[in-house]
Amino acid sequence: MENSSFSPNNVNEPLGSEDKSHVSLNSNVKWNDNIERELTKEDIIPYVGMKFDTEDHAYRFYNVYVGFAGFSIRKDWRNKSKLDNETVMSRKFACFKEGFKKIKDYDDKVSRKDIRTGCLAHVVISRELSGKYVVTSFVKDHNHELASPRSKHKLPSQRRVSAAQAAEVEMANRSGIRQKLIFEFISQHVGGRENVGCTSKDISNHLTAKRMKEMKEGEAYTLLHYFKSKQTENQSFFYDIQLDVDKQITNIFWADAKMVLDYVYFGDVVCFYTTYRTNKNLRPFAPFIGFNHHKESVLFGAALLYDETAASFEWLFKTFLKAMCGKKPKTIFTDQDPAMAKAISEVFP
Repeated sequence: MENSSFSPNNVNEPLGSEDKSHVSLNSNVKWNDNIERELTKEDIIPYVGMKFDTEDHAYRFYNVYVGFAGFSIRKDWRNKSKLDNETVMSRKFACFKEGFKKIKDYDDKVSRKDIRTGCLAHVVISRELSGKYVVTSFVKDHNHELASPRSKHKLPSQRRVSAAQAAEVEMANRSGIRQKLIFEFISQHVGGRENVGCTSKDISNHLTAKRMKEMKEGEAYTLLHYFKSKQTENQSFFYDIQLDVDKQITNIFWADAKMVLDYVYFGDVVCFYTTYRTNKNLRPFAPFIGFNHHKESVLFGAALLYDETAASFEWLFKTFLKAMCGKKPKTIFTDQDPAMAKAISEVFP
C-alpha cells in the first residue's frame, strides 16, 4: 500500500499501512480538540514513511500519540533551507527525557532536579520536494517509566487550556469565582482532574496572560500610560495601584501637584463618597473633595475602586495619606457606609 499523508482536512485516507489500525478523516472534519480526544493510541502510532502537510501537523499528531503512551516531548534541533533561511527542511521531536543536563557553574543559584535519562525515543521528519513532511526516523522504546493515565495530564506537552475551557474559565472569572474553585468545577464536570487536560496553574497563567493583554490594549493600560506621562512631566504627580493575589489591578488612586497643594491649604475638611459610577463595569469612582477660601469646590484626589469593602477603603485612605505627606484631615464627611466607617476608624482614629 502506498504511504498515507496526514492533514487536518484529509480525505478518507488511512493513517497507517494495511497491517496497522487506523482512523479515516473525511474532508469535512478539521483537526481540532474533539478529533484529538476521539483518537486512540492504536490509531496514531507513527511509522517511517508517514506523511504530513506541515511541520505543525506532524508535531500535533505525535503529541497526541505520546499523550496516550504516557510521556512528553519537546522540539529538538531543526535544519532550515539555505535559500531563504526560513523553510524548515528537517526537524526532530524528542522525548523530554532525551539527553543529559549540561554541567555548568551555577555559582550560588539553586539548580533544578535533572529529570533526563538519555532516552532515545523520537520522531524525525524531513521535507520533500512536494512540500510535505515525511517521517524518516521513529524510535518507540523508552529507558524510563511512563506516566500513568491519572498523571499524564501533568506532562508539559499535554497541558493546554482548550478554547472551550478558556471561554468557561473567563466567564467564571468575570463572575467573581476564585480560580481554585473554577478548576475544581471543571474537574468535576469532566470526571476528575486527570481528564481536564491542564492544571490549575495553567488556568491561572491563562487568566494572567489575558489580563496582561487587556491591560496593554485596554483601559487600564491607557490610564497607567497617562499617569506615567504626567509623572514624567511633573514629579509631584502621584499615583498608586493595588494588585490582588493574581497580580490583577483592583484599585487605583491619583492626585496631581495642584490637588496636593490645595490639600495643604484647604484640607482640614474633606468630603468623600462613592456614589458615582463612571466606567462600563460600573466600578465606584471615589473623589476626595474640599472647599477653598472662595467657597469653591476643589479636588484633592480621586480613585477607581474594584469594590466597596473595608479592605479597599483602608488601602485607599492609607494611599491618600501617603500622597499628602501624612497630613490627616480634621473632619471627614461621608455617606455613612459601614465598610467606609470601619476603614476611617482604622486609618483616621
